[in-house]
Amino acid sequence: MVQKPPRAASPTDILLLVHCVGPGGTERQVAEVARSLDPACFIPHVGAVFPEGMRADELRAAGIPVIEIPVRSLTNGSTVKSFNILRRYIREHHIGIIHTFDAPTNVFAPPIARIMRVPAILTSQRCYRDLIGPKYHPLVRFSHSIANRVIANCEAMRAHLRSDYGVPDGKIDVVYNGLDSRIFHDRGRRRMPGLESASLVVGAVGVLREEKRLPLLLDAFAIVLPLDRAMKLVIVGNGAELPQLQKQAADLGIMDACLFQPASSNVADWFRSIDIFVSAARSEAFSNSLLESLACGCCPVASRVGGNPEMVTAETGLLFEPEDVAGLAAHLETLIRNPNLRARFAFASAASVARFSIDIMARRMSKVYLQACAPEG
Repeated sequence: MVQKPPRAASPTDILLLVHCVGPGGTERQVAEVARSLDPACFIPHVGAVFPEGMRADELRAAGIPVIEIPVRSLTNGSTVKSFNILRRYIREHHIGIIHTFDAPTNVFAPPIARIMRVPAILTSQRCYRDLIGPKYHPLVRFSHSIANRVIANCEAMRAHLRSDYGVPDGKIDVVYNGLDSRIFHDRGRRRMPGLESASLVVGAVGVLREEKRLPLLLDAFAIVLPLDRAMKLVIVGNGAELPQLQKQAADLGIMDACLFQPASSNVADWFRSIDIFVSAARSEAFSNSLLESLACGCCPVASRVGGNPEMVTAETGLLFEPEDVAGLAAHLETLIRNPNLRARFAFASAASVARFSIDIMARRMSKVYLQACAPEG
């Protein structure tokens, strides 16, 4: 039996800080943490540079305040304004814990929290630092150094914190992302519009950014499409890469077999339309999209980076080396030709996600918060 963390004598006000509260994996996790914390222990608040979006709507509907911390840069007038807003909010709401979730808030908030003598300061590492501007590397390192605890979302990030930021292992807590099984599950799988006639669906879901390496997926799909011309490739998400991806599909002659679907609130239904989910990222920590695909009954194929091997094992799917289009195509061919293997991986993947439940994440995070603000000695 999993023991609950000790209750605080009275609820502690906790401020969770993130760059924005729209779509995205980190944004979803901030919302899940805020909504899942035990109200007997914590009173959650959320602050964001850009405080509007789908997660903000969810938070406000749950009675959780979302405030704007409008720091657009560390070198203009917004810094002073944001400093004063944050300082005033900490004082007026007696904030006892501050937890920053991404690089922009890691850089900005912990020094202010230390000046304001916030009892517990926690930072996060949820990506490799190659995705963070080099000028911010020493600032993130400094914030990690003054934090009480540093939260990693997988063991790969723990190792990254030790080797690239010099954070002592004893200061790092691994808290895996939490999955809402009420939304992400493999029951009622069916094809979404545009995919009804597909014999098999290969897909990817997420923000369309360069590090996700979706061009690799398009190249690999073009290689295997002759195996079954009734297959479809669906890419669900928004982002700057979309026009180039559409052009690449046209240049490869596979546009008729592709569906580009904007991000939507019913993303789980799109996962349940996919037979083979591909995560081709060159840089990844702990992918929410990959985790959600497992829960929804997809057979996973993922690049061997970051936390992907912590989710996709020899029993649940296939891994390939990053940037290896031939390796990805070979895995796709194996799964296209072997429906029984595909089904076995999908079943095992859906069963494996129980260890990543929201309840487990919330209990683990609560325990870390309580330990971080407990008196020493």
